[in-house]
Amino acid sequence: MRAAFFGTLIVLCGTLVAGFVHFNPQKVEIRGVYGHPQKLWDKGYHLSDLGINAVFLHEKSISHDFIKRARKEGAKIFAEFATLNGRGYVEEHPEAWPIDSSGKKVEPATWFMGVCPTDPGFRNYRTDALKQLLQQYEIDGVWMDYVHWHAQFEDPNPILPETCFCNKCTDKFRRQTNIDVKGESITEKARFILNYHDSSWRKWRCEVVADWTSEFRRIVKSQNPNALLGLYHCPWSDHDFNNARYRILGLDFNMLKDHVDVFSPMVYHKRMGRQPAWVKENIEWLSHQVEDSRIWPIVQASDEPAEISEKEFETVLQYGLSGNSTGVMMFTTDAVAEDHAKINVMKKMYKNLK
Repeated sequence: MRAAFFGTLIVLCGTLVAGFVHFNPQKVEIRGVYGHPQKLWDKGYHLSDLGINAVFLHEKSISHDFIKRARKEGAKIFAEFATLNGRGYVEEHPEAWPIDSSGKKVEPATWFMGVCPTDPGFRNYRTDALKQLLQQYEIDGVWMDYVHWHAQFEDPNPILPETCFCNKCTDKFRRQTNIDVKGESITEKARFILNYHDSSWRKWRCEVVADWTSEFRRIVKSQNPNALLGLYHCPWSDHDFNNARYRILGLDFNMLKDHVDVFSPMVYHKRMGRQPAWVKENIEWLSHQVEDSRIWPIVQASDEPAEISEKEFETVLQYGLSGNSTGVMMFTTDAVAEDHAKINVMKKMYKNLK
């Protein structure tokens, strides 16, 4: 099989060669895991013994006891922060529910519910939570997640609605672009914007998302100038789904790289119906888009929607260090901890990269 062929790992003269992936192990900064390492600890492992030097985990999973132990075992700590995930908020604050071009509330995706990114109440809610996190815990950085307008991209057939056409969004668009938006109803305004000012609308939506990253950067750096701001993001290129990353999600790398220290493309190949080689291709493409930025991808280890073999996991870990990548992590820690073969794959690679 292709994955087995590309899964060979050779360390030769200080250069790691893996299925045509060439890089210098000395340039690899991060050997990470995503998710609390408790299941690894329960099995008697120490992070340093496995070559792990960074743990990325949800903000609510962080505790002082965790920080103390992780640091003792030589790991940096990065908090994942669910930025524009509106589930649990929009139900209680309907004014923040994203609106489609027909003037109706968008339907929740199968497992994700977004939010109107211009809603001031939600913005305050999220920035207050970020400040509280940084005041409570001493961490090495924050990774923004769900940083896009309402959509669901981690599937072979993504959900890509047109949003948000609430009065807050169209009024802000009008003020910031000096475009006189015609129409009385939301439907009329949406039709006017999409028919006559589509390119300005798409660019403005990207500016809204970039503004979130700008404010988060300011907050993080004010608390700790050495802390990093990272971004978990949709891994699509400009050609995927008619450039839906830009058009629908509102992600413009040229805007984002001014604020983001590290890009972490979510190259979940199995969940997105892709082959392992796509991981390498995507990271090489991204390397040209954000040449001066760090890239630490997150690859898939979990057996969803189908099993990921030991060799396949080894392959995507190696491909995660393609292009200009200087780090890699996997989704999730639990998926590795529950599979002895995957633990050995991770340990072998991470120890060789030390």
